[in-house]
Amino acid sequence: MSKATVWIKAARLRTLPLSMSGIIVGSFIAASKGVFDLLICVLAICTTIGFQVISNFANDYGDGVKGTDNEDRVGPKRALQSGVIGPKAMRTAILISGIITIVIAFGLIFASFGTDYMMYTIIFILLGISCIIAAIKYTVGDNAYGYSGYGDIFVFLFFGLVSVCGTYFLYAKNLDLSIFLPAFSVGMLSVGVLNLNNMRDQESDKKSGKNTIVVKIGNEFARYYHFYLLAGSFLFALLYTVINYRSVYQFLFILAFVPIVRHLMTVYNNKDPKVLDPELKKLALSTFLFAILFGIGLVL
Repeated sequence: MSKATVWIKAARLRTLPLSMSGIIVGSFIAASKGVFDLLICVLAICTTIGFQVISNFANDYGDGVKGTDNEDRVGPKRALQSGVIGPKAMRTAILISGIITIVIAFGLIFASFGTDYMMYTIIFILLGISCIIAAIKYTVGDNAYGYSGYGDIFVFLFFGLVSVCGTYFLYAKNLDLSIFLPAFSVGMLSVGVLNLNNMRDQESDKKSGKNTIVVKIGNEFARYYHFYLLAGSFLFALLYTVINYRSVYQFLFILAFVPIVRHLMTVYNNKDPKVLDPELKKLALSTFLFAILFGIGLVL
């Protein structure tokens, strides 16, 4: 396996559609209100990809050096776990990814606010720094919040609220409170992906002291939690559509919940953690499909 292939696998490109879902929803809402800007959209997507790659590298590093990624883990082997990338090289990759992402983020902020909105510029610079810190601190360090069960909260905040509402604000320079509804939807679907990952890794996480929500509440309640997350995401999207109804096309997003319902049935009836691994990809792609259909419905 070539060095480039190793790093591409470590970057976990399959996680990128999920991370872009909030950007897509926020951008489509902006387009439906006539404030869309292609440059802002491209830079926002590139910035989000950067944050996600940093998070993936940091997660690989944090779980690798702590021994959380071990032979008990159900999912695919990670880079540090398999030994194809060393800790020092991964730390360097995190640093380089961080620098590149910061440069792109500054470009995004300048493209949106220029020199006319200095207060907004400062706020978004601080928000960008917070995103990088959150991406790294999920598993890295003695006080990694992912090991204390706070990962769900941070995923909801950054993949949902910050991603959707923050993206829309970059275009419009203001915020309609109803936009929090689809932000809740994307956030809850994203937490659903994390919850599914933690259900899959419950036993290995428990042995290594990673106290995720699933470890704390157990598999049975984790399945109920999973149902409420995905059902809630549907209801918030439906509520936004009803409040802002203009066309029947706005209900296109319901099609994305057909595979999600099938996914829920698989998870609810599951007794084997290995069955959950392919469901991660299905739910992540269903979230991406939701973002696309929800957005298309707004602009048709």
